[in-house]
Amino acid sequence: MIDKRLFKLKGIIGTLLGLVILTGIQALAILAQGIFLARAIVSLWQGDKSQTTVIAIGWFAVAFIIRQALIVLKNELMARYANQAVETYRVQLLAKYTALGSTVIAEQGTGNAVATLGAGLDNVKNYFQLLLVKVFDLGIIPWLILLYIFYLKWEQGLFLLLIFPVVIIFFIILGLAAQSKADAEFANFKNLNNRFVDALRGLPTLKQLGLADDYSQQIFRISEDYRQTTMRTLRIAMTSTFALDFFTTLSIAVVAVFLGFDLLDGKMTLLPALTILILAPEYFLPLRNFSDDYHATLNGKNALTDVLGMLETPGVPQQDVLALKTWTPTTRLAISGLNFGYADDLVLKNITIQAKGFQKIGIVGESGSGKSTLLNLIGGFLQPTTGEISLAGQSVPHLAQHDWQRQFFYMPQQPYIFHETLRDNIKFYAPDASEAAVQDAVSKAGLTALVAAMPEGLDTMIGESGRQVSGGQAQRIALARMLLDAQRHVLLFDEPTAHLDIETEYELKQTMEPILANHLVFFATHRLHWLDQMDYVLVMRDGQLVEQGVPTALLADQQSELNQLRTELGGGQ
Repeated sequence: MIDKRLFKLKGIIGTLLGLVILTGIQALAILAQGIFLARAIVSLWQGDKSQTTVIAIGWFAVAFIIRQALIVLKNELMARYANQAVETYRVQLLAKYTALGSTVIAEQGTGNAVATLGAGLDNVKNYFQLLLVKVFDLGIIPWLILLYIFYLKWEQGLFLLLIFPVVIIFFIILGLAAQSKADAEFANFKNLNNRFVDALRGLPTLKQLGLADDYSQQIFRISEDYRQTTMRTLRIAMTSTFALDFFTTLSIAVVAVFLGFDLLDGKMTLLPALTILILAPEYFLPLRNFSDDYHATLNGKNALTDVLGMLETPGVPQQDVLALKTWTPTTRLAISGLNFGYADDLVLKNITIQAKGFQKIGIVGESGSGKSTLLNLIGGFLQPTTGEISLAGQSVPHLAQHDWQRQFFYMPQQPYIFHETLRDNIKFYAPDASEAAVQDAVSKAGLTALVAAMPEGLDTMIGESGRQVSGGQAQRIALARMLLDAQRHVLLFDEPTAHLDIETEYELKQTMEPILANHLVFFATHRLHWLDQMDYVLVMRDGQLVEQGVPTALLADQQSELNQLRTELGGGQ
């Protein structure tokens, strides 16, 4: 139930040692509480002096207060440690996701990653706070109580000792059934998260295609499946709790019956018999508490397994084998026999390309042909399954090299606009840029009108809760970022005008043309009018590079794949 990897956490040994000490004192307080409560009752029954009864009640109250205070201290100790551990996990997870890149997100699903960082880590926190406390309660309190019962009446102690494993075995049987159901529940939960997040991301497209209602039904079916698996888990959990309560209550009743016989036969006095009867429920209480919280923390255990598994996922090997100061007109990039896929499903097959100096290379194909995946591999955001890569005369296993990634700008379809001023957004890559350089970038990127329309000019807050910008304005801001850093000579464009209207795209194209000069450019698009600005073109279809060459030569051949693609996409796109 406790993952051994927990003991590698910083400070866990000291925390658990403190938990052991506090639990030991709590067990003694429980013993004292039972002993003095029995003495107070017997004193009242026998008509002893009121002073004797008051003293016994007083000590009972002290033991009760100490017990409750220790429960609060233990919960506070584990809550503080759980918060610390979970925040550590959160930072490590974010670092791991960043190190592994989009490959792991693509494999596991965006929803799963979001759920792990959010609800998953919250469940892990509950796992720390609830389960560890209950485990140590179960490991210490019953046995100290049992030792005292053995001291008072060894026959009753032996009975309680023998019945304990029987109850535990029954609990384990039901617990295993609950675990299997909880695993199915957690898998459905991750599936629901992935589908829900994907639906949110693709909602505009689904609405445009008229598929939003159909997809909502799919989300409903997945959520209904999750509801049913949750209810199946709860049914087993409630059955387990009922069975455990029944067995423990029955065991206490058996103890009471035999104690009664002993009292009637004169084999035992009232005080030890009443003490055993009071302590018997306390003997079973840690097991019952553990049972209740066991089912409540199954999702936490599953989430912790996911978290630890992700943290132990090996990173990209040989991350910094490349030495490249800057991209020059003579620098070469060669990719040969590159394949990429998820599990047994190949997405890109046998890709071979070469680039040199300041070429402008277009990557064209229908949606889903593999353009964006190839661009992500070139950018080092994904790692190839197989293939050979040579960069600046150096053989590298992948392009997730720091020296390579410092050479390029990447412009996606929808550039991210931070909740910052327009000036800070533009200075993202060059925070030390001068005001004159910013103004020059604003002018060249065609942002002069936008700045003039802003209430505070470049100091206007934009993004998220600030002023919103259109798709074309966001692309111009991304272009301004490029213009501010003259040290980067590689540009990666992933269909930057895919969501723009024709007029906005034409205006942006005029702005971009001068920027493309003196850069190595990889431009993924399905709008073929961009080929006029390209020196070379790669034609993608079904994850394969079906054709490559100079655009004019390929277009002159009526049988070429590029002409066929041009026809499929509507001629003049």
